Amino acid sequence: MSAQAPSAVILIRADRFRPNPATAADNAFQADAPAGQSEEETASRAQAEMDAVADALRGAGVRVHVFTDEDHTRPDSVFPNNWLSTHAGGNVAVYPMYASNRRHERRADVLEMLKSDYRVQTIVDYSGLEPDGIFLEGTGAMVLDHISRVAYTARSHRADTHVLERFCTDFGYEPMAFDAVDSDGVPVYHTNVIGCVGTEVALFALEMIPDERRREQVRERLSVNGRRVVQITEEQVREFAGNAVELCGRTPDGRRRYVMVMSARALRSLRPDQVAAIEESCTILAIDIPTIELAGGSVRCMIAGIHLDPRPAAEPGPSPAVAAINEDAVTSDGRGVAQDD
Repeated sequence: MSAQAPSAVILIRADRFRPNPATAADNAFQADAPAGQSEEETASRAQAEMDAVADALRGAGVRVHVFTDEDHTRPDSVFPNNWLSTHAGGNVAVYPMYASNRRHERRADVLEMLKSDYRVQTIVDYSGLEPDGIFLEGTGAMVLDHISRVAYTARSHRADTHVLERFCTDFGYEPMAFDAVDSDGVPVYHTNVIGCVGTEVALFALEMIPDERRREQVRERLSVNGRRVVQITEEQVREFAGNAVELCGRTPDGRRRYVMVMSARALRSLRPDQVAAIEESCTILAIDIPTIELAGGSVRCMIAGIHLDPRPAAEPGPSPAVAAINEDAVTSDGRGVAQDD
């Protein structure tokens, strides 16, 4: 397994998907369903797209864990990467969410699966910061370079830099925060719509970072270990070209291969030279998900990668320590206190 590209993922199959009214105010990528299309039809089309994503990933040799969500009050549960991330060494993070109707997307059964099927040592839960109005929406708010240990983060009310610092201290990343805006000056709501980081290639809309000095620092940090940086435009970002993720799959004969997973809409927006640059190190896997993209997220948002070592099938999982970050469990330096689960 690559440090950057996980070979297993979590998907949530939401029975009642729809664009979330509670997130529309600051998500410039969100759109309404077509006029005359019922909520039932929207949900049905989205389910078919979710199944297509799962089938395509399995076809690429990626292990896929699918969880069904029947709760009609969780329209965005198809995007689990906002509340969960996993990390080498057996570490898991749970995040504070901005929209109040998204906070109950966090699921104990997902965490229990991780503990039983993978080697989990510690779960760090930052969700106790929500009552204080402090949010960090997982790998939507952060684009993580697991190789160089950098957390690229566009500042917003969904990406508080104080909890970013806590996360980076707890998990061993270097925080790299910056402002990112569109041509109208509207802040980018999630970093993962403007860029992604793969093992040998990164896609990034550097032009959306207005500070030239910071823009150059981000470019340099992305490429310091020889990674190729493919610069995408704001127009391509609006087509979700930045919302991609590299995974590690297997060929039918068992050989490892890297796949860059994105939507068909995203792929259509890329120039031939950009496609060629990506395909120097990985195969592009494009999946058509127009209904899900109405909610303002694309393929990357749907995928919670599993950066954990699997357990042998017969080996039971231990109960990990849980570090709850809240008023009752914070040391003088602001770090979480480990507690027994």
